[in-house]
Amino acid sequence: MLSTLLDLAQTRLQLIGNEIRIEKHRALQMLAQVLLAMFCACMALLMAVGLVLALWWEQRIAVLSVLLVLFAAAAFWLQHLVRSRRAMQDHPFAASLAELQEDLRQLKETAQHAPPQEPR
Repeated sequence: MLSTLLDLAQTRLQLIGNEIRIEKHRALQMLAQVLLAMFCACMALLMAVGLVLALWWEQRIAVLSVLLVLFAAAAFWLQHLVRSRRAMQDHPFAASLAELQEDLRQLKETAQHAPPQEPR
């Protein structure tokens, strides 16, 4: 019985290790993509603001005010998207927790059905 429990614990630890590795890879990949997207977006915004100001230099105060409102609205919208996406993500160790709960259920079930042992 002890050997079975040790094998079970080893399997579960390996599963948790795999999940940690997968979550780390996913987080790093997402971070790299976000950083690259932010860089590209900043460059595009700088170019767009420069172009708009060059085209309508006489109304530069109005143009800058409109752009400020647009960028602020976009920032709040993107913040909302990130928060809602984060709230929808699964728990990182959901599979491991489910397996551990199933193991505990099976162990309790086995312990209830096991014949009582006589004291030595």
